[in-house]
Amino acid sequence: MPNRHLKRPPLTLSASEISLFLDFDGTLVRLAERPDGVLVDSPLLSLLDRLSSRLSGRVALLSGRSIAQLDEMLGGVPIAMAGSHGGEIRHRGMAAAPILRPPALTIVEREFADAFGNKEGVIIEVKTLGVALHYRLDPPAAPAVHALAARLGAEHGLDIQTGAMMVELRTTGHHKGTALTAMMQDPPFAGHQPVFLGDDVTDEDGFAACAALDGVGILVGPERESAARYRLDDVDDVRRWLSAL
Repeated sequence: MPNRHLKRPPLTLSASEISLFLDFDGTLVRLAERPDGVLVDSPLLSLLDRLSSRLSGRVALLSGRSIAQLDEMLGGVPIAMAGSHGGEIRHRGMAAAPILRPPALTIVEREFADAFGNKEGVIIEVKTLGVALHYRLDPPAAPAVHALAARLGAEHGLDIQTGAMMVELRTTGHHKGTALTAMMQDPPFAGHQPVFLGDDVTDEDGFAACAALDGVGILVGPERESAARYRLDDVDDVRRWLSAL
């Protein structure tokens, strides 16, 4: 059952007992008007390095971005990652073979471009296993964006993933919850309590997976109905809390 009135996560969470899973956009870095406008600063890189050392490698990013995108933005920081909403997983130096990109995504990419390629304020983001439309710069475009995504998703059997001022069509059968559950089966994550921090509706699958494993979901941002148990205010609050682990 979704929770409301979420409290701050307890200080009793011990770094020696948890496996830490972190969303990227809106959790570790502030959202930007454009997907490529996100700022990754040196304090974040230092924080991730310290966390990985403190938790003996039990830190992973769970993102809608591809692993290639994360590598480019983070400079190849050596921590585990699940990209493309769980469609790609890499940890312990090994990469799970990603699901092949279906031809339907090429068709979707073309139709998105035909509809919005010349529309200022709607940004098309092509990912390894999905295609997203961002309308943060043009909120009135939301009905047309969602209508097109719904039609193409139904026509091509793709999952529709909504988020903060965006909608994405992606391959089916995986999400952040499946990635977290899979990673928790293997060292170094296995045998520890999962803790997942995320800000968006795209993170609810991860919160639910945490709950199923007697773990802790932590929502970042304004309070809303969520499968998370606790809440932090914003990116700065997340970084302060992580630094105290």
